[in-house]
This record gives sequence, structure tokens and C-alpha cells, in this order.
Amino acid sequence: MRTLISTAFVSLDGVVEAPGGESGYRNAGWTFKDVEFLPEAFELKGREQKEATAMLMGRVSYEAFSPVWPTMEDFADYKVMPKYVVSTTLGEDDLVTDWGDTTILRSLDEVAALKETEGGPIIVHGSAELNHGLADAGLVDRYHLLVFPLLLGAGKRLFSTTDKDAQKLKLVEHEVYANGLQKNVFDVVR
Repeated sequence: MRTLISTAFVSLDGVVEAPGGESGYRNAGWTFKDVEFLPEAFELKGREQKEATAMLMGRVSYEAFSPVWPTMEDFADYKVMPKYVVSTTLGEDDLVTDWGDTTILRSLDEVAALKETEGGPIIVHGSAELNHGLADAGLVDRYHLLVFPLLLGAGKRLFSTTDKDAQKLKLVEHEVYANGLQKNVFDVVR
């Protein structure tokens, strides 16, 4: 079974919306505007590209990343990696042609089937709504969180508000950086 890893830039109060500056959110760009950049704090992001063998995202994140990431050197390893987009509305004609193989999945059942295939880790970027569904369905195996020392208040959150049984996480890697960022890697305990 493949490992499904949810990776996120997250504020201390759980907001994941518009970390890179996407329009329409009051605090857009909070990862680079309000915190000193320290390269060592982002080592995890480079490691993710080297270790992941596929990328999974929701439609909204796909539509945000696909016009930009294919030409960015910082994300070169993702260009050739298979991508899967979970969407009930996206069509084949909506996919970009310069970002490698992309497959549309129509349900979380199809994500569960993908996890059963041969291969290495699948990384989930962005995709707040998809993350809610994946976690609620018990499909997330690991969280890679870079927690920023900010309280953003309103905004899309990484974790759903579904009333469910407690889910235990095991901290397997952590570090705190001089700029206040915290790296927290958690495995989901089954």
C-alpha cells in the first residue's frame, strides 16, 4: 500500500489558505510576507519532491498550481511526476499539457484504490477541502506540517470540523527554527 502524505504550510491557528499569495484572501502570501526566510526551514519541501512518486490535489489547487508550477525550477521534480486531481467537475480538456501525466479521479474511493497500487508515496499539496475528505475517510497516513508563528483568524483550515472519534498521531520528526517556524511530521496511528 502506498503512503498518502498531506503536506501543508499552516498558521498556528490551522489556516492553510493562500500561503503563496493567491488572490481573494485578506492575508494572502503570509508565508513570505510576515516571516523571515530561512532556507533550512524549508528542507522538508525539497525532500518531499525527491521522495514522492505521485502528486494528488483537488481541483482548486490544480487550477492554481498548473499555470505556474510547470515552469518553476523550484518544482522541477514535480513536472515529470504523475499527478492525480480529485474532481467531479474537471474535464480532460481542462488539463494543462506541459505538466506531465495527469489523471482525474472522481471520488475518494478512487483515491483509496490508487493507494492500493504499487509505488512510493503520494504527496497532497494545498487542497483544503480534499484534505478534509481524505482525513475523514482515514486515507491520510502522514502529515508534513510547516507551522508558521502567525494567527490568521478566518480562512480555510487544514482539518475538518467533522464530529468524529479522536485520531491519534505520532510525532516522528520535528524541529524549530530561529524564525519561529516549526517542522512537525506526524504518522497517523491506526
